[in-house]
Amino acid sequence: MKPIRKAVLPVAGLGTRVLPATKSIPKEMLPVFDRPAIQYVVDEARAAGIEHFVFVTGRNKSAIEDYFDTAYELESTLQGKNKSAILAELERNKPVPGSMSFVRQQAPLGLGHAIWCARDIVGDEAFAILLPDMLVQAQPSCLAQMVEAYDRVGGNLIAVEPCEDPSGYGIIDPVDRSGPLMKMKGMVEKPPRESAPSNLFITGRYILQPDIFDLLADQGAGAGGEIQLTDAMVRLMASQDFHALEYAGQSYDCGSKLGYLRANMAYALIDPEHGPAAAELVREFAGPS
Repeated sequence: MKPIRKAVLPVAGLGTRVLPATKSIPKEMLPVFDRPAIQYVVDEARAAGIEHFVFVTGRNKSAIEDYFDTAYELESTLQGKNKSAILAELERNKPVPGSMSFVRQQAPLGLGHAIWCARDIVGDEAFAILLPDMLVQAQPSCLAQMVEAYDRVGGNLIAVEPCEDPSGYGIIDPVDRSGPLMKMKGMVEKPPRESAPSNLFITGRYILQPDIFDLLADQGAGAGGEIQLTDAMVRLMASQDFHALEYAGQSYDCGSKLGYLRANMAYALIDPEHGPAAAELVREFAGPS
């Protein structure tokens, strides 16, 4: 098997769940503690060995492309003021030239359509998908854990984690749960708690074979009138193996206001410099127990 070298990041969404904050700022550029949310996702993928990033963008998303570009005026000012530490951090975040591609999804036709828009850049090789709404704290990174599992089983792989109420998520139907890496036989979208095949929800990290693009090309509209990636994956499951990895870590849904708040708190608390002070602030606002 070839290594997983490319990752697709669908960033064309409007971020309606966190309006009005996203009226003029892409939701992926909203700061989580001290950096844009998208930076955490890119860092996760880099830690897994990803060499090329494909951003599927839409209108008013140019700030993402600008963020990963050189900011000459800013860097010159920092250099002139001897701000070497922050300048070095900006340099570390800068991508290797040619390692990022940006393609446009001209209409909001669904996640499946967004992934299909990346087909020509991905080509004929297995690739990763990282949904930027979901930030994942894990060590090794969630995608790195997935790549290690993929090297063992191949096929298609989905990251999952347990939840209390399956009725709010896409849930997998595992063949068995004898360990963290399990073969799948199906997926169910938001099943009632009493009939859910498991309590493992899809976290927003995937490794898929390129055959998914042919299926997405003729995939009909599904839930919400959009082309759904899940529908195409169910079709692919009929001919290829799918595994789920219950990774070690914790995800945070930045697509909701309270999820975004949780993410800010979680990343502040693990910051080496500011973590202790952030914990004190949390205790201050929580008040007496």
